[in-house]
Amino acid sequence: MKKFFLISVFVLSFFHLFSQRSEIGIFGGTSYYIGDLNPSIQFLLTKPAFGGIYRYNMTPRFTFKIDFLYGSVEGDDAASGFNKNRNLYFKSDIFEVSPQLELNFLPYVTGKKKMNFSPYIFVGISVFKFAPKSFYDSKWYNLQPLGTEGQGTSMYPDRQPYSQTSFAIPFGIGLKYSLGDRICIGAEWGMRKTFTDYLDDVSKTYADPVILAAENGPMSPILADRSTLTPGENPDKTGFQRGNSSTKDWYSFAGVFITYRIKGQKEKSCSAYPKHSKYKDYYLD
Repeated sequence: MKKFFLISVFVLSFFHLFSQRSEIGIFGGTSYYIGDLNPSIQFLLTKPAFGGIYRYNMTPRFTFKIDFLYGSVEGDDAASGFNKNRNLYFKSDIFEVSPQLELNFLPYVTGKKKMNFSPYIFVGISVFKFAPKSFYDSKWYNLQPLGTEGQGTSMYPDRQPYSQTSFAIPFGIGLKYSLGDRICIGAEWGMRKTFTDYLDDVSKTYADPVILAAENGPMSPILADRSTLTPGENPDKTGFQRGNSSTKDWYSFAGVFITYRIKGQKEKSCSAYPKHSKYKDYYLD
C-alpha cells in the first residue's frame, strides 16, 4: 500500500508540469470477478471500489489517463451455481495502477459548452496486486502460501508458487459531461483481462492431499478440496479437474467519477510548429 501511494504521488507531481490540460478526480463504484468460480455472470457478488484519476487532455478526441484504483473481488461456487458440489470460495483485494488512452466519439473539452459531452472507449495496460484468501472455521487463510494445487511440493515440480502481482489489459466504455468551467462528471465500465489464472487460487487439477498435508501444512488439503460428496462417490479427487487452466481470470471496475481541471500556466504557441498548437485555445483559462 505504501508503494502504491508513493507511485501515485510521483506520477501526479510529474504531470503537474502539464496542468493546463490536466484533470484530477475521484472514482467510486463496484468491482467484481469472472473466472473459474464464476465463468460468465456479470456483476455477481459486487464489492465497493474507489480510487483516484489523472487525465491529460491531448486533443478534444484523445485523452491520456491514469487510474489508481482499489477494489475487492469474490467468487463462490454456491452463488454462481456453476459447480456447487466443488464448494470453493475466495475473496481478494485488488490494488491497480493503469495508464490508458481514451478516444472520445465527439469532440470534448471540459468547460466548453459546444464540446461538453461525449461517449468514449478506452484501452490500456494495468499492473495490479492481489491476494486470494478463504474462510474456514471462523478464520481467514491466505491461499497462495498454502499451495493448494501442489505448488512448491516434490510431487509437482512443474507447479511453482504464483506471483501475486500481475498485469492486465483494461478496456471499456464511458460517458463524460462538463459541468461549468472545470468540473467533469461521468460513468465508466471497464473489464480487465488478466495474465494470471490464480486470481481465485484455482487453475489446474486436484493435488494429492497426503502430499499437501506433509509438505504444505494441514490446512492446504482442507482448503484445496471443500467439495460435498454424493453417496458412493470416491472422496479422493487427485488428478481430477479443479479449474480450467486454458483460460485466464478477469475482473471489472464500474462506477462514476468526478474530475477537476487544474488551473495552470497558459500554454504558448510555437510559431515554428503551428500545427502542434492548433488545440491550445481550447484549454486556455
